[in-house]
Amino acid sequence: MKNYISLILGLFLFSNGTFAQLKAVKYKDGNQILNGFKILPSKKKNANPGILILPAWKGIDKVSKDIATDLAHLGYHAFIADIYGEGNYPKNNSEAGQKAGYYKTNYKDYQNRITLALKQLITAGADPDNIVVIGYCFGGTGALEAARGHLNVKGVVSFHGGLARDASRPIEPITAKVLVCHGADDPYESKEEIAAFQQEMRDTKADWQMIYYANAVHSFTNPESGNDNSKGAAYNPTAAKRAFEHLKLFLNEVLRK
Repeated sequence: MKNYISLILGLFLFSNGTFAQLKAVKYKDGNQILNGFKILPSKKKNANPGILILPAWKGIDKVSKDIATDLAHLGYHAFIADIYGEGNYPKNNSEAGQKAGYYKTNYKDYQNRITLALKQLITAGADPDNIVVIGYCFGGTGALEAARGHLNVKGVVSFHGGLARDASRPIEPITAKVLVCHGADDPYESKEEIAAFQQEMRDTKADWQMIYYANAVHSFTNPESGNDNSKGAAYNPTAAKRAFEHLKLFLNEVLRK
């Protein structure tokens, strides 16, 4: 009887829009099969705001799925992009570095995969003119590429993402609002790269913010990164919580509700 009541309660919650689940989505880049995930908002917002999530260098993971679910509970359509595609998922850090490195160098290909994922987010119900792109680590680099590539997004958020940009690339105005959430002790971003990024933001006349989190290194939002800062990548629950609050403030400012 107890299980029956729980089932009825669950169905009631689902029918009233208070329960959201991730659903796998197959899409393509030419002949390449891509495997993303979509999730509909638990509560309705009139403007159908959408969030595209770009995962870290190993591809779609628990962190990206958890953030998608959290955003759906806040009332956002969300889609997790598959950048690498079926048959190309890295098996270890070495492969992840190589594959992520390819897209960082061949940024047009990265922007194209982001564009394809944006189309899936729109197909799922998001307003095409009311979208923010967020990304983690390698995905944070992708979020910045969405702004640099003038994709139709209102804003981008990079969490401990790579900031570097080929200096030979042309400087063009950036219209998307930019938020960078950065570990103050992240060893993978040099002072020179940070200075160059900030100068890029000034030169492109971007509306940008860069927030530093104390005692945080690379991958500070990922609970699976351990807690040893000396390794260069580690979880920092305080920084992660603060970064999520900053994300919510940014979304409230940038997106129509």
